Amino acid sequence: FGWLKTVGGMRKTRFIGEARTQIAAYLSAAAYNLLRIAKLQSAGSAA
Repeated sequence: FGWLKTVGGMRKTRFIGEARTQIAAYLSAAAYNLLRIAKLQSAGSAA
């Protein structure tokens, strides 16, 4: 949740309406999950 607020830009919404804000939150969360997957795979191959 902290990453979404700081890096993901979800501290203040840029969109009007709940649906658009929710889509933006889903996209930010998906981006964070992709970063986590990449970091976990690189950490797993190093071990």
